[in-house]
Amino acid sequence: MYHAVDRDPAPAVLGLSVTPEAFAAQMAVVAERGFTPLTTAGLAAAWRDGAPLPARPLLITFDDGYEGVHRHALPVLAKHSFASTVFVSTGWLRGRHDEGGAPDTMLDWAQVRELADAGTEIGGHSHSHPQLDQLDAARLRFETLRCREVVGEELGTAPVSFAHPYGYSSRRVRRAVREAGFAQALAVGNALARRRQGPYALERMTVRRSTGTEEFVRLVEGRAIARNFAADRAMTKGYALARRARGSLRGHWI
Repeated sequence: MYHAVDRDPAPAVLGLSVTPEAFAAQMAVVAERGFTPLTTAGLAAAWRDGAPLPARPLLITFDDGYEGVHRHALPVLAKHSFASTVFVSTGWLRGRHDEGGAPDTMLDWAQVRELADAGTEIGGHSHSHPQLDQLDAARLRFETLRCREVVGEELGTAPVSFAHPYGYSSRRVRRAVREAGFAQALAVGNALARRRQGPYALERMTVRRSTGTEEFVRLVEGRAIARNFAADRAMTKGYALARRARGSLRGHWI
């Protein structure tokens, strides 16, 4: 799971960004070690239908929709003929649906179309990037449906894959995502994706500014993941308890 790919991102996204040089080196690792990137939709379809997966399957995903994904990541992906999925928060992208609040320079819709034309899957990431599990039913429905409608309107094809903002979800959120028309969704979890996680909470691993080449190799090889993300998992558990308490008070945690 990537976010911004930029040499000098905004402070708000610095920690979750990677430099273009680091991204190129990481994709070289993926190529050298014989992984086969595929889209989120491709993975989910294979698992649903029981179709065989390619050798060493791997998802390369980008959340939010930062402009550097087009400027810096797309040429590297094209060089290796790698598939990927970009999950966009439609109210953050530059253009007529922009509602402000984006933490950095985002893609515009011409760039999104170029990504799609190059074979990148465009997925949904809500409209305004809220914590979905804290929303009431009406707002939750709006965030999921509006996102899918906008992508469909701009690209001519509605997205089938979704990524939960911040990785947060609940049964109520996953049900809303399904009812909005998405066929699968990704969380974070910082673990390998497994079929048993279900189609609406598949886990991913975070790649950060601080992720060095050796650490990246361990991540894609599936080694020492629990140790690598021990601090993240402890924080995630704490956040989950706090969100559950807030949601219960609001009557939203179902």
